[in-house]
Amino acid sequence: MMDLTVYADVLPAPGETRFGNSFTVGFGGKGANQAVMAAHTGASVSMIAGIGKDSFGDDCLKNFLSNDMSTDFVTRFDTHTGVAHIWVDGAGQNRISIVPGANFQLTPAMAVDAIQQLKDVDVLIGQCEIPQDVTLAAFKAAKGLGITTVMNPAPYQPLSDDLLKVTDWLIPNEIEYEEIGSATKVYGRLLITLGSDGALLHKTDGSTQKFPTTKVTAIDTTGAGDCFIGAFASALADGASEESAVKFALACATQSVTKKGAQSSYPSKDEIDFSLVAK
Repeated sequence: MMDLTVYADVLPAPGETRFGNSFTVGFGGKGANQAVMAAHTGASVSMIAGIGKDSFGDDCLKNFLSNDMSTDFVTRFDTHTGVAHIWVDGAGQNRISIVPGANFQLTPAMAVDAIQQLKDVDVLIGQCEIPQDVTLAAFKAAKGLGITTVMNPAPYQPLSDDLLKVTDWLIPNEIEYEEIGSATKVYGRLLITLGSDGALLHKTDGSTQKFPTTKVTAIDTTGAGDCFIGAFASALADGASEESAVKFALACATQSVTKKGAQSSYPSKDEIDFSLVAK
């Protein structure tokens, strides 16, 4: 997915026109963001995705390859590549509208085929930027192979009980968690990202543990949650304890908000503090 981002001190109200400060075109998409961040940590990453037969699709494919990610299961469709229209205000807060495009052309059969062919997979991450029945099929196949499943319910939509049953880690942000509601049964583990307030881990004994994060001046929060999930999943795959995986993910996400963009803001391998990953 491509991010088309406008930066402005004050975002326009309905019916209002305002001048912006700058405009960028960059690589995004929740799944791609999470995959790129995981790749930055040195993890071996494969994408299962759809892109269009357009210039954005060409650019996305090159971006995956430049980040040393496998594109064996990236399918090109006769439609446009997904796009995200993003508005960022003077405080670094964003509003985002996405048009999935080729992401919604993936089928359950494609996902299952990819999962069955991939080798040595430890963690599979899903989001709501592809049809939920595709994610469900992929997670069922993954669980049959002993792969840990991580679900990020964004952009938010109600999750089926069948999908929740095959989700090992559910990671919403605080707004998504409110939308999920306390009445929704979570069968796996729950980890809530809290933006500048850190993260809240629901532990197996029924208690919760809050993890604070370092306070920084935010330039752009776009993709910070994806950065967190990609780093967290990579740490889990590497055998880290859940507490150290959360701390590691928070450190990476905190670095990301000090720069503009989504993937363009993610710390490189040389900038990542791997000492936080305790096993």
